[in-house]
Amino acid sequence: TQQISRCFIYIKQVKRLMFENGDFELLPHCVQSNHFLFFNLSLRTATIWKTLSPFWGEEYTVHLPPYFRTVSFYVLDEDSLSRDDVIGKVSITKEVLTAKPQGVDGWMNLTEIDPDEEVQGEIHLQISVLGDGDIPRKLCCQVLEARDLAKKDRNGASDPFVRVRYNGKTYESTVVKKSCYPRWNESFEFELDETLADTGLLSVEVWDWDLVSRNDFLGKVTVQNRHFLESLEIWFRGFPHRRSLGTLGSLRLQLRLRDEVVLPSSHYKPLTELLSQSVGSQLNGNWPDFIMLIDETTTAESRQEVANNLVKLFLGQGLVKEFLDVLFKLELEKTTEPNTLFRSNSLASKSMESFLKVAGMQYLHRLLGPIINRIFEEKKYVELDPSKVELKEAGCAGLHRQQTESDIIQQSSSLLQSYLSELLTSILQSASYCPLLICQVFHQLYLRVQECFPDPEYRVKFIAVTSFLCLRFISPAIMSPKLFHLREKHADARTSRTLLLLAKAVQTIGNMDTLACCSKEPWMVCLQSAIQQGITQLKDFITKLVNCHEPEDLELQTRMSLQCGTMEKEGFLFLHRTKDKCMPMTSPFKKYYVTLSKDTLSYSRTQHSKSVNELNHWLSALRKACSHNTNTMSCYHPGIYKADRWSCCHQKEKSDPGCDKTRHGVTLQEWYDPLDPDLEAQLIYQHLCSVQHDCFDLTDQKKVDGLSKLFSILQDLHDAHAAVEEEERSKNKNLFLELQT
Repeated sequence: TQQISRCFIYIKQVKRLMFENGDFELLPHCVQSNHFLFFNLSLRTATIWKTLSPFWGEEYTVHLPPYFRTVSFYVLDEDSLSRDDVIGKVSITKEVLTAKPQGVDGWMNLTEIDPDEEVQGEIHLQISVLGDGDIPRKLCCQVLEARDLAKKDRNGASDPFVRVRYNGKTYESTVVKKSCYPRWNESFEFELDETLADTGLLSVEVWDWDLVSRNDFLGKVTVQNRHFLESLEIWFRGFPHRRSLGTLGSLRLQLRLRDEVVLPSSHYKPLTELLSQSVGSQLNGNWPDFIMLIDETTTAESRQEVANNLVKLFLGQGLVKEFLDVLFKLELEKTTEPNTLFRSNSLASKSMESFLKVAGMQYLHRLLGPIINRIFEEKKYVELDPSKVELKEAGCAGLHRQQTESDIIQQSSSLLQSYLSELLTSILQSASYCPLLICQVFHQLYLRVQECFPDPEYRVKFIAVTSFLCLRFISPAIMSPKLFHLREKHADARTSRTLLLLAKAVQTIGNMDTLACCSKEPWMVCLQSAIQQGITQLKDFITKLVNCHEPEDLELQTRMSLQCGTMEKEGFLFLHRTKDKCMPMTSPFKKYYVTLSKDTLSYSRTQHSKSVNELNHWLSALRKACSHNTNTMSCYHPGIYKADRWSCCHQKEKSDPGCDKTRHGVTLQEWYDPLDPDLEAQLIYQHLCSVQHDCFDLTDQKKVDGLSKLFSILQDLHDAHAAVEEEERSKNKNLFLELQT
């Protein structure tokens, strides 16, 4: 079985912030700050500039390893010239999240960051008592090794040494230079004081040695006297030296943790086949329709997650077009007013949004990449709203002449029209490279809406397409390019405003109604002609898009396929040459084209490839390819073997066992992740279990006959999970008995 931990994090707001700068304290009422939030998972929110009450409203789905202990959030003040200042942090333990299955929601006080509290890693100790009879017994503490220590030095490592204390005596180990995975293999002996059975403590501290400044604390372990009766060898987790208290404001969070045990694929096959048959039966007019049942039983809170699971499941089965067509049909049956079609957060809208993010991310990067990069590089001041124009931000128009408000608005209008023209040109040209799967789905949507609203005066068939393509896909990516992996960092305040104005123009074009926009925001009138022209161009683009009959998009099909032996990932990697003697001033790396499939990992020296966020793609593909590998090693070397030793732990033999334990990587909302059908089926099973007794109408005999098979499958999965839990309890019981013995 495979255990997955998911943590749903909704970052809301910070209030009452204050922090220290130099030798004095800055209070909230007299200073403004630029705040952003930082996670231990290399995830960062946008920076909110010049405020002490920032609002983010950003949502993240974070996949955590089952053995995680704490989720931490750091609030920082961004500085353009110097290092960012850490204001405070909020830490939530796994126990707190597990105790509240419905989630944690509320304000949490920020605490001060103490370097002695920021510890990580584990240390391997062997403790034994020497001597017998009349000979005074001695306590022997053997410090073997440590792993995953904090990096305290600028070179990305530490110089760790161990300080062992007992009964008033202190010993120190040697210093291991430039390593977070040190090996000492040193022993220290103390006279055992039998009178301190309850109060005697063996203290083992790990420090980072510094030549000039004071040593940095890395962690501490204490063992009481009563544990010295027999030999003890175990890995200990490091703990803080001391805890600090403080009030630096508070952070509002919504978090929900879910632990899922994923069974082998054979258990989910009946459920997957039943859902696949349901898609075909609904299109043919036959019962039962389990998709409609799922649509009726999803709540607003669970709809997005259920939509994600269903889209990925049907993508793996090659039935995503049919699945979305069923949802289009159900949505049209419930809609009488064409102006409200697909505007609510229904299961159809959420599923289509998820589908575009999964199948169209590479298309989006090719479409928006050039214009987004241009806006980030130019950093022009753009503002159309007279109430928000800042003359200082715009600068001077010429020698000794300050720009007026009308000058700024006119210049901003010209810039926005230039950006909008370039974007519309890219959209028109993108019909030739839009993935065929997306074209086919939009073709189905176009025809369904045309059948339901045949009146030629209605533009509903065009608006139905633009409501997804422009309003739920292109515009959000323009406003937040980092969340769609278009940029590595969030935009600053000036660039964010330009992106927002451009996104507003795209939304107006997508709504195909210039009058409504100008009535709500009169200062958009200067773009009216450009928007009207854009509406005409967008209609031409949609006509081409829905009539696209090109050959199958083999690249997309290959990337989405789940058949054994198909390619999971390919591209260029730099492989380190550990044996070759490199000439001075030459790179120790060689460039190879690597291909990862279900069965093999191979490489060659030539092949052309381009990809966005290449490293994360590779890590994601490798993690998924190894997730069910029963022969995975339990430990590995995080460093490289160079100069006849491992760089991580300084072991000299290349065949020496690894110094760190293997673990699954962390996933951060990776839409480009290879599909995991078992996990999606497990999550759909959980949803069906939660609603089967309350929401299903069993008054119709045909429904009873159809649902009986579904209930039987759900019961079989329930029994399989119960067997796994019983097996786990039995293992834990046997382990406990062995430890007692």
